[in-house]
Amino acid sequence: MIAVLGGVGAALAWAVSTLSSSRSSRMIAPTSVVAWVMIVGLLITAPLAAASGIPKHLVSSSGIWLLVGGGGNVVGLMLSYRALRIGKVALVSPITSTEGAISALIAVAAGESLSVGVALTLVVIVFGVCLAAIPSDALEHTERLAHPRAVALAVAAACSFGLSLYGTGRAGAVFPSSWVVLSARLIGVAVIAAPLALRARLKATREAAPLLVASGIAEVVGFFSYTDGSRHGIAIASVLASQFAAAAALGAFLLFKERLSRLQLIGVVVVIIGVGVLSALTA
Repeated sequence: MIAVLGGVGAALAWAVSTLSSSRSSRMIAPTSVVAWVMIVGLLITAPLAAASGIPKHLVSSSGIWLLVGGGGNVVGLMLSYRALRIGKVALVSPITSTEGAISALIAVAAGESLSVGVALTLVVIVFGVCLAAIPSDALEHTERLAHPRAVALAVAAACSFGLSLYGTGRAGAVFPSSWVVLSARLIGVAVIAAPLALRARLKATREAAPLLVASGIAEVVGFFSYTDGSRHGIAIASVLASQFAAAAALGAFLLFKERLSRLQLIGVVVVIIGVGVLSALTA
């Protein structure tokens, strides 16, 4: 039951983060969105990390994986928020959810074996992304121009998130979860938020503020929910958590009245199912 609750909790939290950031990134610059999400996350995770104490392996070679996991997460958020600024949630979120597939490929490149089932699932996911990337004839001219860019940004975000997942997995074997979560927030505040603040370019509006806080909290809650759930059943938690894309797409349909063409919808469904199958096979 804990694995189910952890996976569902992560999916819902990351769906909330995606939906919130899809609106806030259209109100203020994506860089400011990432900065505020990192600041909110830092305020939550810093006390937790401090309470757990400084890990003894922090300055060893293992600490590099904290940088890889945290840095990949920050870059991935930056790219995905830019994609959400110009693209639909129902298109962007399923593509970024292929981060697990990217992480699996990185693991294979690092020496892990790849089963036939996983390889076939990866091919299916790529096919689904290609279908989703085909622009609809019903799109206006400006939307048709933005569509390929949104897809490209989402794919790049998935690659960055995939690297982050791999680094996070390596770091999670050595460091407490609080420090793994903290790494991205520290990097984000140091590299993005602080420079923006020093140049007086860290912007926020009254309308965007609740969305920024919601995204920051949801990112942290989702990670911890998944971590707790995976300790009681990795397969169940990972399959359910990967369905944040489906939850976000449904939320965008209900809240924002987003529509996709039939071909794009088929592609999105293929990606969502493929991600779920891949999570089960690789768990």
